[in-house]
Amino acid sequence: MTSIALERSDVIVGVDTHKDQHVAVTLDGLGGRLEQRCVPATNDGYAELLAWADAQGRVVAFGVEGTGSYGIGLARFLRRHARCVIEVSRPPRKDQRRAAGKSDPVDAEHAARQVLAGTATVAPKASDGDIETLRLLKVARDTAVKAQSQTMVTLKATLVTASDDLRAELEALSNFKLVTACAAFDSDDELACPDTAMRHVLGVLARRWLALHAEAKTLARQLTQRTQAAAPQLLDAFGVGPDIAAELLIAVGDNGDRIRSEAAFAKLCGVCPIPASSGKTTRHRLNRGGNRQANSALFRAVVVRMRWHEPTRTYVARRTAEGKSKREIIRCLKRYLARELYHLLPPTQTTDERLHLAA
Repeated sequence: MTSIALERSDVIVGVDTHKDQHVAVTLDGLGGRLEQRCVPATNDGYAELLAWADAQGRVVAFGVEGTGSYGIGLARFLRRHARCVIEVSRPPRKDQRRAAGKSDPVDAEHAARQVLAGTATVAPKASDGDIETLRLLKVARDTAVKAQSQTMVTLKATLVTASDDLRAELEALSNFKLVTACAAFDSDDELACPDTAMRHVLGVLARRWLALHAEAKTLARQLTQRTQAAAPQLLDAFGVGPDIAAELLIAVGDNGDRIRSEAAFAKLCGVCPIPASSGKTTRHRLNRGGNRQANSALFRAVVVRMRWHEPTRTYVARRTAEGKSKREIIRCLKRYLARELYHLLPPTQTTDERLHLAA
């Protein structure tokens, strides 16, 4: 959308979102600043914001910051009322903010101007279907695994300061045997001496590790089941397991119609080629943008294929003979894999179909 297609009576709304309140600024179709309004981040506040915007003219679009966090409630409310919602990123700290200053109305106006200029065009994720369930499960599992790893690190670091006899007894054990042995230590509330305190703390850490281990296993099983139900064809691809498939599905979101082509999916995952040519040199470099979690998922799948997938091994040998570096070969393979997996993503309802079902 560009300002050429709009009239002065049209209205663009930019919203800077926060936990407790949102600040909105309206522009006319030619870029003139109209009004600003602060509303609470509640359903009543959203209704007040919508009524305020409609009173100023034909509202063309809402540019909302943080549609995946503080702005998710407003984005859902506006979609339920069949309004056009555009996801807007915050202003760069070293560019617009340095020149124009920083305040909530300034950020809201920046959001509206991005929509007006056509630089912000991305539809926000719906976050109201099976993929949102996957995201929540993955958040819980990833944090449990991280806490489990940290607990093991803490346990081993604590064991370093134990008595020589206790260290000789425990340090040679594998991780699971170490945890099992420490979990059997009796808990003593008196903690009369350092040796008693050492056994008490090792037992606490070991039992914490076992609890987190059981929690992570349960969440991993649930994540696998939900991923299998959401995209069984994606799991059939070589080198793609439940964790990789879930990461890619989360990157796309419930309303997959927002990704209109495999090239757009590659850009979302940060695997589209970036020109880096100069003079007589023609080449492309790694893409540092996009969704880095999805990029990492593609990287892990490529590494598996380079080791076990015969067509990929043949491709690597051919490109190596041509003088390509391993990093360049992996970049190419991630792009090819993104093209393959895009066509295996589950079909999704369009935005109009979702609004019809919601009504």
